[in-house]
Amino acid sequence: MLEKTLRLSYLLDFYQTLLTPKQREYMNMYYFEDLSLVEISELAHVSRQAIYDNIKRTENILESYEENLRLYEKYEERNKLLDDMYVQMKAKNFTQCERMIEEIKALG
Repeated sequence: MLEKTLRLSYLLDFYQTLLTPKQREYMNMYYFEDLSLVEISELAHVSRQAIYDNIKRTENILESYEENLRLYEKYEERNKLLDDMYVQMKAKNFTQCERMIEEIKALG
């Protein structure tokens, strides 16, 4: 569950501008403010089921954006390469560092 929450938080960071204001609002309340579905429904004056449906639909939309645009995947790849590059720099293996720089550039 924590892994899913972390992933969706990142996806929301990357793609929130592509969502409607209401989708952003509900997702922020649910994932960042840690409000329950009941609390959100009371604040929004809609049913708990409406909030649940909106959040699930928005999660699917975010996953679809990631499937097509891969911003989170590329972010993770860059971070792994940078971590590996740091190790190689400390070992003074500059040829490996140059290769990793090229891989980062290729990610776009």
